[in-house]
Amino acid sequence: MWSSAWCQGWDVAVVLLLGVWLPSSLGQTTPSPQHQSNKLQFRLVGYPRKHNEGRVEVFYKGEWGTICDDDFSLANAHVLCRHLGFIAATGWTHSAQYGKGTGKIWLDNMQCTGTEKSVELCKSHGWGNSDCTHDEDAGVICQDERLPGFVESNVIEMQVEEDKVEAVRLRSVVVATKTKMPIAEGIVEVKYKDGWAQICDLGWTPKNSRVVCGQMGFPFERKVNKNFYKRNKRATGPKLKGNGSAGSRYILRLFTGRQKNFYRIYSVACLGTEGHLSACPLQFSKGNASAPCRGGMPAVVSCVPGPLYSHVNSRKKKLKISSTVRLKGGAKIGEGRVEVLKNNEWGTVCDDRWNLQAASVVCRELGFGSAKEALLGARMGQSMGPVHLNEVQCSGLERTIWSCRYKNVTSETCKHEKDAALRCNVPYMAYENTIRITGGRTRYEGRVEVATTNENGTQGWGLICGEGWSTREAMVVCRQLGLGYANHGLQETWYWDGSNVTEMVLSGVKCSGDEMTLSHCQRHKAVSCQKAAARFSAGVICSETASDLALNASLVQQTVYIEDRPLHMLYCAAEEDCLSKSAAKANWPYGHRRLLRFSSQIHNIGRADFRPKAGRHSWVWHACHAHYHSMDIFTHYDLLSVNGTKAAEGHKASFCLEDNECLEGVSKRYECANFGEQGITVGCYDQYSHDIDCQWIDITDVKPGNYILQIVINPNYEVAESDFTNNAMKCNCKYDGHRIWLHNCHIGDAFSEEAERRFEKYPGQLNNQIS
Repeated sequence: MWSSAWCQGWDVAVVLLLGVWLPSSLGQTTPSPQHQSNKLQFRLVGYPRKHNEGRVEVFYKGEWGTICDDDFSLANAHVLCRHLGFIAATGWTHSAQYGKGTGKIWLDNMQCTGTEKSVELCKSHGWGNSDCTHDEDAGVICQDERLPGFVESNVIEMQVEEDKVEAVRLRSVVVATKTKMPIAEGIVEVKYKDGWAQICDLGWTPKNSRVVCGQMGFPFERKVNKNFYKRNKRATGPKLKGNGSAGSRYILRLFTGRQKNFYRIYSVACLGTEGHLSACPLQFSKGNASAPCRGGMPAVVSCVPGPLYSHVNSRKKKLKISSTVRLKGGAKIGEGRVEVLKNNEWGTVCDDRWNLQAASVVCRELGFGSAKEALLGARMGQSMGPVHLNEVQCSGLERTIWSCRYKNVTSETCKHEKDAALRCNVPYMAYENTIRITGGRTRYEGRVEVATTNENGTQGWGLICGEGWSTREAMVVCRQLGLGYANHGLQETWYWDGSNVTEMVLSGVKCSGDEMTLSHCQRHKAVSCQKAAARFSAGVICSETASDLALNASLVQQTVYIEDRPLHMLYCAAEEDCLSKSAAKANWPYGHRRLLRFSSQIHNIGRADFRPKAGRHSWVWHACHAHYHSMDIFTHYDLLSVNGTKAAEGHKASFCLEDNECLEGVSKRYECANFGEQGITVGCYDQYSHDIDCQWIDITDVKPGNYILQIVINPNYEVAESDFTNNAMKCNCKYDGHRIWLHNCHIGDAFSEEAERRFEKYPGQLNNQIS
């Protein structure tokens, strides 16, 4: 459903850094004359860069200014965060922790109860009356959950007038397609009052159909057999056979054929590039019109489903998904950061001039409908690869983004904080009706229950056996319910006894993690669950945001070398199991081990901090290296032969996760010293230098030859991430018994399929020269 730019109850407009100006709404209470002439706007600025925190600035009387931290409280932050479109505040800051502002200090000694609908209802010294300096600028940290219907300022939405069309649907009138999802053909209906109304088809064009199909989540329209609908106006029509439209491919009959038509719209004139029917010129039927559609009939549209939604054998010629455009980092199907393939390498699109027309071209190219939102400012996370395109300008009718006008660009001229993203219209599939979560403290967590139908046709709910349930399965559940990413997949849910459902109906569920529904995953044919009590059923905790870890592949390639290290210097490493098995048979402390060493940087490019799954109470202290291990296994290091078998392996038993370096303007949050919190902040990386213990692979027993070096972060999916495809890194490796060379180092999703095949079939070097 389309949300408008109006935020009920808040007489303010909001800007967050990369702001698209939004109109202010009329509040539920009558504003003062002064307030009507000086509408307030709010924004978050300063550092760090995260979108839900920062220094609060207020636009009043044509000038931006700050708020002093005197008498500031969490209640003040609650009011301000709601002004900014978030449901509540989680904290606030003082003393200009996000940097000092400039200009006016508009409010001082501000005191709110936390329930006010506007800061104007809070106590203060009055606008512009302050004895503070900008060293005392206040900031807020908002809970990263948006108010329902609130439009973010760095999201470009199709703006439509509210009194035009509230909602659009396709009503199938053919029995054979009534229960099939998605509904790709039917009468176009618009929401009107408490019901639905039709559109007169006089003057209806394929451009109109294109807009409706795009809005319904389909990339293209196709011709409708209107004669079928004209011949079958009765409730029961003649049986037809043939190979034409949906009405003649099967033995069919119409239902609800006697429904009386009410025409809300009698003329539509779309250009075909609009993202919503309301953006087209429309002429509405007059209430006293006697025959608003004389000689016509209700408009009927037939759409072409994208590859993800095509029924088996529904079309002889299937649509193909583009191989040069993809979406990354999105929680739902049809959303994400836009990446394009150029010279066999994936890169991003800079958000300069990024708009709905360009986003719609990408959406349709990928088999979805038109774009619902065009997102600016890396709202779906930042990439680490190249930036390929900038200032993309499309008419909206192009078949591919490569047919649009654009400028070539590099990551030096356009930084990744400007990576463009989008959300597409996707077909409604009713997936959320077959699954639910119950018993949780919020709607984002609970025990998973699936819909069932017994032999008598009675519908009910059943549980899923928790054995083997993991983050991957939880990812599918959260996506299916539209709840974002999976924080945890839980195998016991005794603390969520939220319903009287006790029967296990599924077991052995195994998902890859990218399925659209749980029904697409593998499962046992017959239920087999060793712990069949309800307390051992599967559960999930979902989140709107997630971290995303990626390795700096070039650093590994630049820092690799071989060291022969004496055994007497490896006791701690042996204790932490960082050597190959043959080390146990060595003549300690004499002799040495040959180690393949390198440095690594692990960047968090997602939208949430990476935190270990285990709490501090279960961290393990290692006296040798004098730090706490917060994860059992965080990284695998493997040397693979050309046929894929392991020639040698190494791993970090666990990491002391902390922020070593951050992007400009991002503050460090995690430090291991003194039993500090562990994690990696968004925009920061944890670096492991080549000269620290366990930052190696023991290759003492490896023979000279050609290999593949593979590094995998978070290999057991212990911690949720928005994208696991970039967790692996590979390099071609040549070892001659004395020296080692790495080249073609890249993360798992950086190259095209063709380039990846060439990498895997690499025969090895004939000499020591890297070409």
